[in-house]
Amino acid sequence: MSGPTGAQFEITYGRARAVVTEVGAGLRTYEVAGVDYVQSYPDDTYPPMGAGAVLVPWPNRVRGGRWPFEGGAQQLELTEPERHNASHGLVRKHTWQVISHTGSLISLGIDVPAQPGWPVPLRVTISYALDADGLTVTHGVANVGDRPVPFGVGMHPYPRAGNSALDDCTLHLAATTSLPLSPETMTPDGPQTPLAGTDLDFTRPKSLRGVRLDHAFGGCEPGADGLVRHRLTGQDGGVELWADPDFRWVQVYTPDDFLGRGRAVAIEPMTCPPDALNSGIDLITLAPGEAWSARWGLLPR
Repeated sequence: MSGPTGAQFEITYGRARAVVTEVGAGLRTYEVAGVDYVQSYPDDTYPPMGAGAVLVPWPNRVRGGRWPFEGGAQQLELTEPERHNASHGLVRKHTWQVISHTGSLISLGIDVPAQPGWPVPLRVTISYALDADGLTVTHGVANVGDRPVPFGVGMHPYPRAGNSALDDCTLHLAATTSLPLSPETMTPDGPQTPLAGTDLDFTRPKSLRGVRLDHAFGGCEPGADGLVRHRLTGQDGGVELWADPDFRWVQVYTPDDFLGRGRAVAIEPMTCPPDALNSGIDLITLAPGEAWSARWGLLPR
């Protein structure tokens, strides 16, 4: 352990390089020919604003940390006490174990035991691979308990359009709906609404100059190739975040004060929306012994 995120695992392919952390199994760096395509941070600091975090067994927030299970209620630790929420799952501050590590691929795993607020144990894995198609991230979740359990998966990258300033970039999302969120709790405050004709419609590339977002977008539609595609494009190139159709949601967040960067954008692929453990929307349920996997990735353009 050599800092708050533990050991740093590097993978390379040609001129591409990625760094993955031992604590949280997060994506700290992805660059091609020395150009950053995710917002990185120093290895002696905690990941700022959730940068690169793996969000399992739920992404985003659980209102009050409380959710129903088998006729009763589970109470999670309130990890976002100022909003009275349980936030971003159970694995991002724990040490993962390396399963395999080659030149261009690393796989890590962690056991999520049954615990207060989470009644069924899980085995969680993640793989990062570099090849000619960019960076591919593969998530795996297996139910190693004796009861069915619902869950969701997400990731918290901050993509960069190379060296382009964010205000010089356009954003193109595959999303067709938005989910209104309460500004006090950042949990749902109404049903999904269509984006067409609204200020939140990014189905065509739209400038991010002066735009402030912390919004949950749904209805992410795959293209003819079966993949969901979001794009960030700037004067210095661009980056595409693609995902399997399981990732029907994306949270987009534009902080003004990311460490060492200022304006940045998180484009967070999610299998379900905020507070899905209560709403049930797009939750995945695994029977005992059942496993699930899905992929997303980054491709410089």
